[in-house]
Amino acid sequence: MRHKYISRNAKQNPTAKMVGYRYDDSLKPELEALIQKDVERGPYQSADEFVEQAVQMLHEQEQWLADNHSDIAAKIEEGYASAESGELLEPGQVRAQIDERKRAWQNEKQR
Repeated sequence: MRHKYISRNAKQNPTAKMVGYRYDDSLKPELEALIQKDVERGPYQSADEFVEQAVQMLHEQEQWLADNHSDIAAKIEEGYASAESGELLEPGQVRAQIDERKRAWQNEKQR
């Protein structure tokens, strides 16, 4: 069962309410302002929705890192070994590879 816990001043501060957790106004004002700006901009109906989406995205990223830890470590080790043996790429080559991977990722994400 989900419980809502609302801080003492949630009515004065719309970002002070979080679903399922007790929140005691520990967010920095700068972070509260960013959340409120995104809520006012329109993609989110409330601070709750923003926080829920942010937590979900963070969870997905953390899960992906956990699921791919071995592959990531192997790639780092491979890159380090290549650098040690003098097999380095020029900065422009690295940028082009990153851009291509990003495009492929974005295309896959849109499907």
